[in-house]
Amino acid sequence: MSRSPLADAFAHHAWATVRLLDTCLSLRPEQLETAVPGTYGSILDTMRHLVGADCGYLSTVTGGLVARIDEAQMEIPALRAVMERNGASWSAFVAQDLDPDVILVRRRDDGSEAHAPLGIRLAQALHHGTDHRSQICTALTTLGVEPPEIDAWAYAWQDGRLVETPPIS
Repeated sequence: MSRSPLADAFAHHAWATVRLLDTCLSLRPEQLETAVPGTYGSILDTMRHLVGADCGYLSTVTGGLVARIDEAQMEIPALRAVMERNGASWSAFVAQDLDPDVILVRRRDDGSEAHAPLGIRLAQALHHGTDHRSQICTALTTLGVEPPEIDAWAYAWQDGRLVETPPIS
């Protein structure tokens, strides 16, 4: 049986978020409140938003099998635990035979709805994570904290699936 072409993308997504959360574990509370102009908000608020939205995307695509969270007061260790679970949930979800054109409806608390195909929802989940991880890395840099390497190449390297050979002399 072959793996889903989405398996690596979502495994990387969860891995990169967890790595970034691990970096944030060592930050002092005042550092977690660092905000950089042009980004979502403080490091902590952005992390809360990133993980909370990830749960929302999972809830929508799984028909509510993955619960939404109330991330507003969650701290980094709790967010990390949620993201670890999300990684397993994404892995199980993308392993299915998926129809990218099936329309999924997200119903909001205010009564509004958003109708979009599964393929677009999956693309948004990945884009959203990448965008906000980048913002957090920018904020870390302003604190003099070296962000972890979280690109797909770093993921492949640590997973033993990127092999580099030196040039022939």
